[in-house]
Amino acid sequence: MRAMRLHEIGALLSLDEVPVPVPGPGEVLVQVHACGVNFADTLMVTGRYQEKPSLPFAPGMELCGTIQSGEGFAHGTRIAAFGGSGGFAEYAVIPVNRCVPVPESMSHAQAAAFLIAYGTSHVALEHRARLKAGETLLVLGAAGGVGLTAVELGKLMGAKVIACARGADKLVTARAAGADHLIDSTTADLRAEVKALGGADVVYDPVGGDLFTQALRATNPGGRILPLGFASGEVPQIPANILLVKNISVLGLYWGGYATLDPKVLTDSLTELLGWFEQGKLSPHISHQIPLEDANHALDLLRDRASTGKVVVVID
Repeated sequence: MRAMRLHEIGALLSLDEVPVPVPGPGEVLVQVHACGVNFADTLMVTGRYQEKPSLPFAPGMELCGTIQSGEGFAHGTRIAAFGGSGGFAEYAVIPVNRCVPVPESMSHAQAAAFLIAYGTSHVALEHRARLKAGETLLVLGAAGGVGLTAVELGKLMGAKVIACARGADKLVTARAAGADHLIDSTTADLRAEVKALGGADVVYDPVGGDLFTQALRATNPGGRILPLGFASGEVPQIPANILLVKNISVLGLYWGGYATLDPKVLTDSLTELLGWFEQGKLSPHISHQIPLEDANHALDLLRDRASTGKVVVVID
């Protein structure tokens, strides 16, 4: 089979011919149709992610494919899966408990783009922050893979949504996802703009850096702030005195960690999300579909912040 694999940390992926993997106990062999690309993939290939697969390996954390063999699913069942890596290939071996059947109405690309982005935002807003209807949600990086789903889900959950993103074009995408107010992070004073809108009750932050600090200072007393990642490259240092004075809660979230911490959180969340998709309440946004052999370009699109929503690698 063909696979785009990393042989040296920091190098480009190479297109290799390798044997089709064999599933072991509790695993399934999946023919991959499409693979979602995540910011974590760009970290993994540079050795900066918390999980470090042995070299050589194929990146690709989430995928859509068809079951070929293994336990738990009939041959030919179409599934979406969070495998951690291995999706940039024609076949992948995935733990069966990380696979979910996908609706017939969901395309391969939509299914490959669904689990991590929507799952992260739903668990963050529903399970961690307990976002309530009528509250104000500030979403940083609001046109990115997870940020755009936070805008969409926040609106669906009844919040007033303030979307912060880089540039007018990306803000148009956030507006289409349901944002009530738009802030351009390249030109605006985020703290002043959010405070003028009444402050934020919940902050969703996959960006980090100075935007986290500004957002924290614009968070209302009793508010909650969710650090989800650090796309800016800077991990913010949190001033505890502000948390104390304003009774603010900081709620970390590593979505993949729930696979071992409390899998029911993920399964319950995905069941609700897939139901909403079938009801027409969710519409995954995919800005680029890239052939397998051009997977390096797919990673560059995320590094350069040249995409909106999700980038998907397509395997013919």
